[in-house]
Amino acid sequence: MMQSWLEIPSDSDFSLANVPFGICSFPYSSSAPLSATLSPCTPRCCTAIGNHAIDLHLLAEAGLLDDLVMTASGSDESCCGEIINNFHPRIVFSQPTLNEFMSCEKYVWVAVRNRLISLFLDSSSSNDDNNYSGVISADNRLQQNLALQSQCMHPLSTALYHLPASIGDYTDFYSSREHATNVGIMFRGRENALQPNWLHLPVGYHGRSSSVFPSLASSATTIVENDCCEGEVTTIAGGNRMSTVRRPCGQIQLDPLDPAKGSIYGPCKLMDFELEVAFFVGGPTNTDNEQQQDQQGEQEQQQHRGRPLTLSEAQDRIFGYVLMNDWSARDIQKWEYVPLGPFTSKNFATTISTWVVTSMALEPFRCETSAGVQGGGGGGDPTPLEYLKDPNYGEKNLFVRLIERSIDA
Repeated sequence: MMQSWLEIPSDSDFSLANVPFGICSFPYSSSAPLSATLSPCTPRCCTAIGNHAIDLHLLAEAGLLDDLVMTASGSDESCCGEIINNFHPRIVFSQPTLNEFMSCEKYVWVAVRNRLISLFLDSSSSNDDNNYSGVISADNRLQQNLALQSQCMHPLSTALYHLPASIGDYTDFYSSREHATNVGIMFRGRENALQPNWLHLPVGYHGRSSSVFPSLASSATTIVENDCCEGEVTTIAGGNRMSTVRRPCGQIQLDPLDPAKGSIYGPCKLMDFELEVAFFVGGPTNTDNEQQQDQQGEQEQQQHRGRPLTLSEAQDRIFGYVLMNDWSARDIQKWEYVPLGPFTSKNFATTISTWVVTSMALEPFRCETSAGVQGGGGGGDPTPLEYLKDPNYGEKNLFVRLIERSIDA
C-alpha cells in the first residue's frame, strides 16, 4: 500500500489511491496568497489528499507539474517515457473550472495524477503490491518546501467548493435494469415494467444543464423550498452555507385511477431523488483537432466532424465520476411524461458531488455486471448490435453508505 509523508487518516476518502479533482476557493484561509495572479476568493483547480485541499495552481507556479512524462497507461506504449510538450499547467490549473484540463488527452490526465501521487509519496514507502509499481517514484520537492506547503495546502473544512465544470449538456441514461424495472412498475405496472427497447439500446434523454449545482457546497445545507406556498422550507442536510432545491409546481392528475378527470395545479407532494453515478466526458473535441491540423483540407476536416467513437475509444473519454442526486417530482412526472418523457418533474434540480474521482482511480474496482454476459446467455437477453459490443464489458464495484439525517420542517 502506498504511504504518504502527509498524515492521511486510515478512513479517509482521499488516500493516494484516489487523488480526485475539483474546484475550490479559499476565502477563509489565514495564509497570505503566494500567487500573484489569483486571490484566495478566486476558484481554481485542486485535488484532495487526506484532510487537505491542494491548490494545483500554486504547484504549477512552483514548477512541480512541469515536464510530465507519458506512461504506457493511457497512451501508445511507443511514446512511453517521453516528455509531454503540449500541456501548460500554469494556464490549465488557474482556470475556474476543470474544462480545459478535461479537454486534454487521457495520457495528460494520467501523467498529472501520477505526478501528484509522486509528490505526496513517502520515499521509504514500498509500492510493490499496487498498480503503480515501476511507474511512480517519490518526488520530495514538496515535502522539503515547507513554505509552499503552508500556501498550497488548506484544511478541507476551510475550502469553498464549486461546480467542477461548466456543463454544456448532460444525458440521463436509464442504465440499471433493476432501476428501470422498479420505475416501470411505478408508472406502468409489473407486467409492462421494462420496455422492449431497453434490452437493445442505451435509453436516455437530455437533462437541463442549467439546473445542475454542487451538493452540500462548503458543507452547505440543502433545503427544499415550496415554489407555490411561501414559507414552506424543509431542511435536508446540515451545514453552514445554504444551497436550495426548490419544490416545483405543476399539473397533478386529479384521480390516479381516472385520467379523464383531468388535473390540478399545485406543489409536488411526491418529491424524491435517485442516487446515481454520473461521469464527465473529456478529451479533445473535433474543433480542437481541426485547429491542430490546419494543413488538412476543409473536406477532410468535415469528414472527422461527428465521427462515431468505438466503445474502446469512448472509455478513454471518461474523465471521472461523481455521485449525483437526480431530483424528481413523481406525481407531476406521472401525468406529464407521456408521450415525450418528463419535463417540469425532472429538470428543476440535479445535485452532484464536488470531487471528481478519476476513471484511473476506479479501474482496480472493475467487476462483472449483474447480467454477467453481453446477451446470448441463459437469460434470453438479445446480443447487442456490433457497435455496442464492449470489449471490456464490466462495471465498477462500489459500496454505498447511507446516513439518515433528521428533517426539520
